[in-house]
Amino acid sequence: MREFTSPPSTLPPPVGGLADVVFQHARDDPLHIALGRKDDYGNWHDVTCAEFRDEVLALAKGLLAQGVRFGDRVAIMSRTRYEWTLFDFALWTIGAQVVPVYPTSSAEQCFWMLYDAEVSAAVVEHEDHAMTIATVIDRLPQLRRLWQLDSGVVRELYAVGAHIDDDVVRRHREAVTPGSVATVIYTSGTTGRPKGCVLSHGNFMYEADTVLEHWEPVFHTRKGDEAATLLFLPLAHVFGRMVEVAAVRGKVRFGHQPQLNADALLPDLQAFRPTFVLAVPYVFEKVFHAARRKAEKEGRSGPFEKAVEVAVKYADAVEARAWGVGPGPSAGLRVQHQFFDKLVYSKVRAALGGRIRNAMSGGSAMDRRLGLFFAGAGVQIYEGYGLTESTAAATANPPGRTRYGTVGQPVPGVTVHIADDGEVWLNGDNVFQGYLNNPKATDETLHDGWLATGDLGFLDEYGYLTITGRKKEILVTSGGKSVSPGLLEERVRDHPLVSQCIVVGNDRPYVAALITLDQEAVEHWLQMRGKPRMPAARLVLDADLEMEVRRAVVAANTLVSRAEAIRTFRILAQPFTEEHGLLTPSLKFKRRAIEKAYADEVEALYQG
Repeated sequence: MREFTSPPSTLPPPVGGLADVVFQHARDDPLHIALGRKDDYGNWHDVTCAEFRDEVLALAKGLLAQGVRFGDRVAIMSRTRYEWTLFDFALWTIGAQVVPVYPTSSAEQCFWMLYDAEVSAAVVEHEDHAMTIATVIDRLPQLRRLWQLDSGVVRELYAVGAHIDDDVVRRHREAVTPGSVATVIYTSGTTGRPKGCVLSHGNFMYEADTVLEHWEPVFHTRKGDEAATLLFLPLAHVFGRMVEVAAVRGKVRFGHQPQLNADALLPDLQAFRPTFVLAVPYVFEKVFHAARRKAEKEGRSGPFEKAVEVAVKYADAVEARAWGVGPGPSAGLRVQHQFFDKLVYSKVRAALGGRIRNAMSGGSAMDRRLGLFFAGAGVQIYEGYGLTESTAAATANPPGRTRYGTVGQPVPGVTVHIADDGEVWLNGDNVFQGYLNNPKATDETLHDGWLATGDLGFLDEYGYLTITGRKKEILVTSGGKSVSPGLLEERVRDHPLVSQCIVVGNDRPYVAALITLDQEAVEHWLQMRGKPRMPAARLVLDADLEMEVRRAVVAANTLVSRAEAIRTFRILAQPFTEEHGLLTPSLKFKRRAIEKAYADEVEALYQG
């Protein structure tokens, strides 16, 4: 199949902007709990629709009093926290445009985004962020204001705007239309400088309302309960931003968690008890590997692996029955599944807060087996696909019709087309307006309303999309063999000891790989085998460890032809990090930078 369209069911909004719903909800249902907010002591407090409206209104007044005007661009550089959402909706209330900046951005990255977007004011989280911008502020003559969240700026803005009449804010809000620019989100920039994606209020409203209409059942543990989610994705990323907008529009109670590591995230999942989550595959991988390590420490490794096998078989059988190609789980499999539900699966669900039965995943591909495991364990993961340029999700697996290993069908109103070279093209009301100040890049990406994604993929007979790689990441060996590295890298990463894998081989005689280790998993592996802790430089030379990683490489090679297989590999002592310029803020590889930084190691792979 070369093209598939999901008919639209949600009309693009004819009037208004993103902030209108805040005032509408406060008027219609003032006591409804809109958000959860954690205080300095770690306790969660409810915020009603009326209270949130009042805070948005007060902050909007303060911003006006400080000189922010309709159409101005204001940057936010922060982790995911309540105040980001508050600033988003206050700025949208007065027609300003938000420019999100990753909190880990370097001074030069900050400079480029603030300069290119002609940002007139910036909100930062703490003093370190303020100092980062201060180092380049002499090159930003248009930047007039710099506010710091941790210094109490929200209360200060409330105070300075108290004299402004509500009607002034209302007039600003009513001037916002669906075509007004809501935000300029800069792409990660795996190659070259980041480009500013211009997204409108209408883009976000259409995307959020479509998701709410068709995936609303996913938000609940059981029919009729109150939906709640914990937002731990970065709000600087379009996925996190779409979650924020959809939660506010759909009256889904949500809270913010600024740290993605398990030590911080798991306790908040226990306390907030969401009914569903939206995450990237990395989060689900971490939960799975943590459960496996816990079982090994308790001497239950065998039963856990059996439980994984049963969960995968059970979900696979359920999927086959749903598609009319199988009878469903056998009686024996159902008995095994019920047994392991009490022993293993219930504990996996408890780690996610206890109430989650559904989740949505995006940002990168999820391994089919991992999706089947979670489904068999009672947490159905709906995988989707999208870009910043498509305002997050362009495709997603629909409720009740999941095809594991695919990213689903086009969301209603979107058409997916596969070009002659295999590139995925998208068309719909969620497609962006273009790149800020970059007509050349816009013309290369937008073709009569069609978005050329740069991703390669195919559609099956039911219109479900599978992503196979990136056009720019295809390697061509010196023998002329084209290799898509993504499949190999993902399969090597399936091994619990592996953190990262990057495949190399462009203009080389064969394919090779650089591999980094998951430090937490390695420490557990050493402990379980009675081995002492050792320096990283010595660890990567350990013969037993090398054999474990080799198993991962061999497993990955079964997926491809001999000419595409990883011939040799090198285990590295240190991971690829954003701080060293080797990853984007959304954790994608900067392949050229990695190959340059590890040029000696790559060269060694081809010696002898």
